[in-house]
Amino acid sequence: MSTAADPQPDPPAPDALLAVRRQKLDALRAAGVQPYGARFDVDGTVAQIRERFAEGTAFRLAGRVTAHRDMGKSHFLDLSDLTGRIQFYVNLKNLTPEQAAVFMLLDLGDFLGIEGECFTTRTGEPTIRVSRFTPLAKALRPLPDKHHGLVDVEARHRQRYLDLIANEKSRETFQMRSRVMHGIRTFFHERGFLEVETPMMQPVAGGAAAEPFKTHHNALGIDLYLRIAPELYLKRLLVGGFPKVFELNRNFRNEGLSRRHNPEFTMLEAYWAYADFELMADLMEELICSVADGREAVELRDAEGNVTRTVSLARPWRRARYRDLIEEVAPGWFSLTPEGRLAKAGEMGLEAHPGMVDFEVTQLVFEKEIEAKQFNPLFVTHLPKELVPLAKQNAEDPSLVDVFELVINGMEFAPGYTELNDPDVQRARLVEQSGGEAQALDEEFLLALEHGMPPAGGIGLGIDRLLMLLSGSDSIRDVILFPHLRPKE
Repeated sequence: MSTAADPQPDPPAPDALLAVRRQKLDALRAAGVQPYGARFDVDGTVAQIRERFAEGTAFRLAGRVTAHRDMGKSHFLDLSDLTGRIQFYVNLKNLTPEQAAVFMLLDLGDFLGIEGECFTTRTGEPTIRVSRFTPLAKALRPLPDKHHGLVDVEARHRQRYLDLIANEKSRETFQMRSRVMHGIRTFFHERGFLEVETPMMQPVAGGAAAEPFKTHHNALGIDLYLRIAPELYLKRLLVGGFPKVFELNRNFRNEGLSRRHNPEFTMLEAYWAYADFELMADLMEELICSVADGREAVELRDAEGNVTRTVSLARPWRRARYRDLIEEVAPGWFSLTPEGRLAKAGEMGLEAHPGMVDFEVTQLVFEKEIEAKQFNPLFVTHLPKELVPLAKQNAEDPSLVDVFELVINGMEFAPGYTELNDPDVQRARLVEQSGGEAQALDEEFLLALEHGMPPAGGIGLGIDRLLMLLSGSDSIRDVILFPHLRPKE
């Protein structure tokens, strides 16, 4: 046995490990054992077996071998699944020579089915004494180190299956994602909303300002776009008489990658006839607090897992007008001329330039001095109409629209509108947004509006960003099972 002072041998090269495991695979087949099994009936998950554990009770269960303690004739191993681990015990003296030979061909990472009775070791560890085992899948490559996990960030994203095996935090995050999706659906169903599905390939990319992915349908002979938002289709359902609708959908935007952006992402959109943006803000606050499972605060962590800040979810959440927030960080801003605002932005260290439209300069101040520095939930209301072409103008100040933008942790989480339902005003807004290109308009949507759409409130929520918040994750890639990555060089 080596001591701490002895030189440690280099670990075997991956190719050498693969060769050894392939030799074991061949040996299993030569022994007449199928190394890739089929159906194996079990009595429950590992967690369920642990809950029902009773001395002398027999169980069948299956999972991956994740630890092996060799004590000569006695072997203690761990069998793991998504719900946990349980120890099992094999005594080679109780096996036939043929069974013992097969057992010695097993490796960490192999899937195994076992049968046996419960007993408790002298150290108090619940254990299954195995009477029969069945190889179910031979692992030809070793698993990540048990104690250190999979620490390479790119490897965690590119080989998510290894990340899920090695990192408990990742397993918890994606189980949380499933619970949150279920919770959102339950929340809306309980309030009388109808879940719907709208096209993911659309003849006109609308509902948001973004660069779409483009494809071509051969049979129809037309270009189609992967949707950047479902909004214009969902509003047609309001026209059709559905008063409350929601969709959990995949959106696609052919834009940059960052820790907050993935080209394919999940969105919630919901529309409520006869409501307005204030009711939708109430709904959004209630929804997020509901899926947060009663937590009034969440801890945010960096890539190394260190807590960077705590975000309070305690209700009620603050609401403030866009203009008032601008004046808080730049007093007298709206008394300046457009040229004065451009100069002031430069004095504040912002990258404003003469080619920017006046409202864009103000929005730059908002994004850099307010949004980026706001961590607890804040509903920013009454934005300039140029920023939100699909929202209804404010009755008292036509330069504003009745909307909110929910900001949490320095980024936009969710917009909400009192929806614009005047078809003539909507057409004019869309023409302005498109730079006067009438061919870019969704005429089918405008035709629907001309048939009459009830007044309504609408909301959107980025599910991936919500999961970043609730799981305390630093990057959107940590909450998407298979994020898009640059090809390996």
